[in-house]
Amino acid sequence: MYAITGITGKVGGAMARVLLAAGQSVRAVVRDAKKGEAWATLGCEIAVAEMEDREALTKAFTGATAVFILPPSEFDPEPGYPEAQLVIDSVTTALIAARPKRVLCLSTIGGDAVQDNLLSQRTMMEKAVTAIGMPLTILRPGWFIENALWDVPSARDNGIIHSFLQPADKVFPMVATQDVGRVAADLIQEDWSGTRIVELEGPRHISPNDLAGAFAGALGKPVRVETVPRGTWEALFRSQGMKNPTPRIRMLDGFNEGWIAFQDMGSKVVKGRIDVDAVIATLVAGART
Repeated sequence: MYAITGITGKVGGAMARVLLAAGQSVRAVVRDAKKGEAWATLGCEIAVAEMEDREALTKAFTGATAVFILPPSEFDPEPGYPEAQLVIDSVTTALIAARPKRVLCLSTIGGDAVQDNLLSQRTMMEKAVTAIGMPLTILRPGWFIENALWDVPSARDNGIIHSFLQPADKVFPMVATQDVGRVAADLIQEDWSGTRIVELEGPRHISPNDLAGAFAGALGKPVRVETVPRGTWEALFRSQGMKNPTPRIRMLDGFNEGWIAFQDMGSKVVKGRIDVDAVIATLVAGART
């Protein structure tokens, strides 16, 4: 039986569906019992647990062959990432108490970056779970193509997408969340020892211009990129309600400057199947319904 956290999200949901289709038993770990009802209908066992609740998590993990850890994302963290640390302490305590045979932890490209940035929360989780000593797979996917959901209105209404990734012709490792879920489902069913790191991206690197081209194809009209000047980011993010925008800014710097990257220039990266055009077409179609 596989205990899946984050099952109501895109990655966890895709992973669970692959496992269910393969005839595997799945325990859906959800924060809200109401959100678990749809998964119960699909045949999942339901466990209700907040990621910060170590006792509830221990119960959710107990008896599992393997556990999938999908930490919640905190986009405007307090200095020092106390929100992430609270989850990390809860997760590690629960894993030590429950003792599943294997652990799969969703991290990110840049999980090994030495410079502090928004993704350092994942670095902290990696280090803490590794220290437990259980068989561990750390899955580091690239930038989610689905982040372009925020660009749908401006692409549709104005023929423009605004990019913090820059320059517009620079390519970045990106991946569809469906690919992440599928690969995660494959990995968690494998048997291994020690700690392994698996890096994952889509079939090809993608530039902001490629995203605009995919929007143009889906919308049937021209779409172009406008890069957001680096000097405007802090004021812009604060105007949007962020209290501590520096980690987000440094994360974007890391992608643009190249210090958030896959190991060994991506020579061992696993390639996904779903291209950018398919993902953007789905986002656009979803916005129409």
